[in-house]
Order: sequence, then structure tokens, then C-alpha cells
Amino acid sequence: MTVSTTPTAGSPVLRTQYQKSVAAYWNTNQQDPVNLRLGEIDGLYHHHYGIGNYDPSVLAGPEQTRDERIIAELHRLETAQADMLLSYLGEIGPSDRLLDAGSGRGGTSFMANQRFGCQVDGVSISEYQVDFANRQATDRRVADQVRFHFRNMLDTGFEAGSRQAVWTNETTMYVDLFELYAEFARLLPFGGRYVCITGCYNDVTGGRSRAVSQIDEHYTCNIHPRSAYFKALAANRFVPIHVIDLTSATIPYWELRAQSSVATGIEDPFLTAYREGSFHYLLIAADRV
Repeated sequence: MTVSTTPTAGSPVLRTQYQKSVAAYWNTNQQDPVNLRLGEIDGLYHHHYGIGNYDPSVLAGPEQTRDERIIAELHRLETAQADMLLSYLGEIGPSDRLLDAGSGRGGTSFMANQRFGCQVDGVSISEYQVDFANRQATDRRVADQVRFHFRNMLDTGFEAGSRQAVWTNETTMYVDLFELYAEFARLLPFGGRYVCITGCYNDVTGGRSRAVSQIDEHYTCNIHPRSAYFKALAANRFVPIHVIDLTSATIPYWELRAQSSVATGIEDPFLTAYREGSFHYLLIAADRV
């Protein structure tokens, strides 16, 4: 599989030491079971979290299959999250082109192609993720419609006005929002749709809490305050049309994950941050005007 590596002419994909460190994190965490074991269930590999109440019956039944049931339920909740994001992209037809910015191993991109029948491009600064996702596209026999590129979401190299919709699924905490939304405004025509699901810290609580700082450190990211999203969107001609607080909807996912074999230790900071109100999980859908 040939990986596309053509952002703006002459620009390197990884421009800063921070971007290099983020890419190295995802390139070296290749065998993280929290992603791989869930994806092995149906071939949809997600790099995000879940929403909705879990089925309590997965915690009952034979002990020897308990973890297998939990893994399957976590995957169901993660897929439900991606399905919700896609439902806010608006009217998408087979001739439209979509962009998954920070596409990971490609799970949401494949779901979008299956749902809308259109072309989807994903970009990631992890060469490992790009190669993995392109192999998945070949295995799924959709490589002519779903393609993944080693590119920077701040400078995708795609032509202006070429995307009907763009989404980010838990990837905005790795970039400057004003730069990001300037690129998305370039890619989207008037009336194009941007959808984001993200964690953000609560401005009202006065900065990052200890739990939010632990999440930052764990994922080598820089979680933004809630207000930064709306400032950056407005500055780049985006008008929010839906803002949904998913915080209470994601807590059950973390409660269940904490009881699984794929728990990493970051579950407690997430649960603490959500429960104390210092961290929010938002869906934002905005139109480009």
C-alpha cells in the first residue's frame, strides 16, 4: 500500500517537536489491547470512547467469559459514539467527499462510507495508523473509496472547498484550534458541516483540575477549555447548530472499562474529572458560513 505524503508543497508533515512526540506515542503504542481487542470483534478499530448505558448482564454469568462480554459491550458503546457523530453530518450523498481528521485505525471512516456510500479520506500523523487503516480498507474491499494519508490535519493538502463535511473524534486536543478551524474553513464550502466530539475542561472551575492534568500527561495531549472551541469556531466562520453535553452519557463506559482487562489506569482520572464537573464531553456540530 502506497501512503500519500503530499501536504502543501515543501511542508514536512511533522513540523514541531511536539508533533513528533505525539506521532511517536501512537507509533509505539501499536499493540495497546484497549484498541486492538475491541476492534477484533468486527474489524472496526476505534480510537475514542463510548456513550450510553451498558448492559449490566455482562457483569453476570460465567466468570470465565466475563471479560469477553465486557470487551464486546465496550466496543458496542464506542461504535454507538461514532454512529452518533455521523448522524450530525447532515445530508450526505454518494457523490460527496468527507474528511476524518485524526483518523486513527479508521473505524469511523469505514462506518461513514458504509452509511453514506461516499468517498472518505482520513489523515493521521502516525504512519503506523495510516498503514494499518489502508490495509483494513483493502481487506474490506473499499480501498477505492476510503483512503488514509500520512498528513497533518492543520495542512491537509486537499483542494479548497472539496469536502462536504469534516469531523474530529477526540483529536482536537493535539492541535491549535484556530489553525485547525482555518484549515477546515478552507476545505468546506459555504454550508459545509463540521462535527466534533471532544473532552474539554470546564472554564467555570478555573483551569485544569488535577484529574484533567493526569489525562493530559497520559495521552501527551493539551486539553482545551470549553470556551476555546467556540472562540476558534467563530473566528473561522463556523456557526454552531448543535451543542450536546455527553458527559453523563459517557460515564457508564468508563465505569465498565474500569472493570475490564483492558483498563490502563486512566479510568479513575476520567471518572473523577467527569463527576466533579471539571471535564466535559461535548458534541459540537457547526456550519461553515
